[in-house]
Amino acid sequence: MTAGEVKHAVADFKDEAGGWPVTRSSIEATGRIVTLRTDTVALPDGELVTREVVEHPGAVAIVALDEGDRVLMIRQYRHPAAATLWEIPAGLRDVDGEPLVETARRELLEEAGYQAADWRVLADYLSSPGISTERLRVFLARGLTVVPAEEREYVRHHEEAYLTVAWVPLDEAVRGILSGDLHNGVAMVGILSAFAARRSNFRALRQPGEPEDL
Repeated sequence: MTAGEVKHAVADFKDEAGGWPVTRSSIEATGRIVTLRTDTVALPDGELVTREVVEHPGAVAIVALDEGDRVLMIRQYRHPAAATLWEIPAGLRDVDGEPLVETARRELLEEAGYQAADWRVLADYLSSPGISTERLRVFLARGLTVVPAEEREYVRHHEEAYLTVAWVPLDEAVRGILSGDLHNGVAMVGILSAFAARRSNFRALRQPGEPEDL
């Protein structure tokens, strides 16, 4: 093996949970959703380094796919990006003890007005592991039916009051990612995962209740 060459056995091709020792931790700021803390971390050689961490409750996201292989997309303004983005329905894990698939069901209904009969796990995703604890589970939802407006209890507010909904062919959504027209990270993960999983008719996907490995 030459210098700089990395060799992995197939058995090693899996992320591994477990943290290095933290010798000191302090909270720097707390917001409505996130908390900023500073950790002092001991490296394997004993060196101490300081790392800033954004604590985030995590989220779920949904690729809702109809019988014509169209994906349900929402268009929403995102202030930190100063942009209006095409996304997939998503929401915070903000109900203690709620199963993730139930959070996803709720978000699909609240943001898009749909319910789904069939749920699978597409991907478990760390949005920015170098700075944030945020983790997302991305679901595939099929067997979709619209819920009449009069049966929906949730009222959209703030940015959600202005979102729009559209059905986009899955292949077109993939082209939008590869052409640089789409920029939302979890939408990319979900759409590309669904595109790949379609090759096996989604048979390789996990059941919605399976735990996250990390």
